[in-house]
Amino acid sequence: MSPEELEAFLERAFPGSSELYGVTGVDPGGIDMVLKVTDRHGRPGGTLSGPAMMTFADSAAWLAILSQIGPVALAVTTSLHIDFLRKPALEHCVGRAAVLKLGRQLAVVEVGIASISTPEALVAKAQVTYSIPPER
Repeated sequence: MSPEELEAFLERAFPGSSELYGVTGVDPGGIDMVLKVTDRHGRPGGTLSGPAMMTFADSAAWLAILSQIGPVALAVTTSLHIDFLRKPALEHCVGRAAVLKLGRQLAVVEVGIASISTPEALVAKAQVTYSIPPER
């Protein structure tokens, strides 16, 4: 699926999501995304909240899988582990979701998240496992 197809599918599945996320690239190994951060994503201390980064990681992993298997809405998260590496600024974030394993029933995706002003320094890294429904 192309970036435009992924964004359109995401918007149909989760109306209003286009205000939060943008798919900036798709390749055979995964996808690149942006999280459009607003004040509502903040936490005390002027930093991006952990739940916002976890949601971004989960969404990026889901779309990375769909970019390879097509629009399967019922693929669901079975595990999400995240490490917060450094304090992020309250600004847009970029993420790279790399598909590590794509099996018939499970997919494993690694997601690196960085502040847009310092894309070379990860602020969080997640590993997400998804269950893929059997074909009917």
